[in-house]
Amino acid sequence: MSDRVLGLCDIKRNEWERRVYLHSISRVDACVNGISAKIVLHKAGHPFPDGADYAIVTPSHFDTTLERYVSVGRDCLLWLDRASSVHVWKSGFAEVSSKIKILRRIRAAVLTVSDKGSRGERKDTSGAALAELVEPLGAAVVQADIVPDDRRLISEKLMEWADSGQIELILTTGGTGLSRRDVTPEAVSDIGERVVPGFGEIMRFTSMSSTPRGFLSRSLAVTRGGALIVTFPGSERAVRQCFEAVSPALRHAVEMLLGWEAECARQTPE
Repeated sequence: MSDRVLGLCDIKRNEWERRVYLHSISRVDACVNGISAKIVLHKAGHPFPDGADYAIVTPSHFDTTLERYVSVGRDCLLWLDRASSVHVWKSGFAEVSSKIKILRRIRAAVLTVSDKGSRGERKDTSGAALAELVEPLGAAVVQADIVPDDRRLISEKLMEWADSGQIELILTTGGTGLSRRDVTPEAVSDIGERVVPGFGEIMRFTSMSSTPRGFLSRSLAVTRGGALIVTFPGSERAVRQCFEAVSPALRHAVEMLLGWEAECARQTPE
């Protein structure tokens, strides 16, 4: 189930608005319509807290006491701290009657597959990009590592993470091409239980818009236990392009795999 926004109030000016744009200049500083503001998620029927500039008013039964991700409307993702202060994780519009629901945190891991990277001869910008890109989906990267292009080492690391019960989403970058050292798809296939073909298909389709050779990528996705494993190309540019293509369905895929959809608003991040 999900609740809805009951009101949007500029507390300082004592004015109510129908629609606002929430964004940020940092993980700490939130903005409303371009103006820095301390935003709170606020229960209807209670006095506004001292020091707050702006309030997103929720039904009185909405629990604002625990840290959690909260989605508002179609695009906006917020992080609510224990003081009910709102930090904007993903910018978007909030308006009266927008759906608002709690999202369980996805625990993610990022594995970079690179001979040079594992030897410290190349900076890992692709893995860093994945860690950045997955955050707005309500995911926190709790593990990250770099391994060489070695089929056994890749498989062992993926099994370690997937079988730990502590990670729901694993993203890899590198090793999806056609060179003799590109063995990530084979390593993933060795330990995967079910193939999710749509991820690789949409990545290749999207890559074709940039290069006619885009269909040569061998990216794929599999599930193992309660973890979804998705492989991305090795370059940062390709990672960003492919992530944009799969991101609309990525969180939904994890929720379906783990049965979180049925739990919806009653769930909180661990």
